Amino acid sequence: MKTHKLSFGSISLLKVNLAEVVINEGVVMDSKMVEEYHAFLIEKLEAPFSLLINKKHSYTYTFEAQKTIANIGLVKAMAVVTYAYVSQLATDVLINVNRDNDWNIKMFKSREDALKWLENQS
Repeated sequence: MKTHKLSFGSISLLKVNLAEVVINEGVVMDSKMVEEYHAFLIEKLEAPFSLLINKKHSYTYTFEAQKTIANIGLVKAMAVVTYAYVSQLATDVLINVNRDNDWNIKMFKSREDALKWLENQS
């Protein structure tokens, strides 16, 4: 597993088509950061790929970033691990803003359960 540091957090490459994303504490994800994120995913992963979003820190998005964060068309599945109720609510808002995008996304309380679910998405 190789971990890469980006301006907003880190992305660990777990497999050729699976990455774990951890956003740093207090970050406000904006459109520029989303572009950096998408470019990294496209360059480093084999499509279609899956993402494990590990929300172990508290962070927010601009509205523009909310609308574009996972809309690159190469994502097969996203598992979001939340540790706090507020993180779950924030993820619900993000999913709702993008409800027309038909994401294959599910929230989990444990990283292990999230990884198991991602392994079963074909």
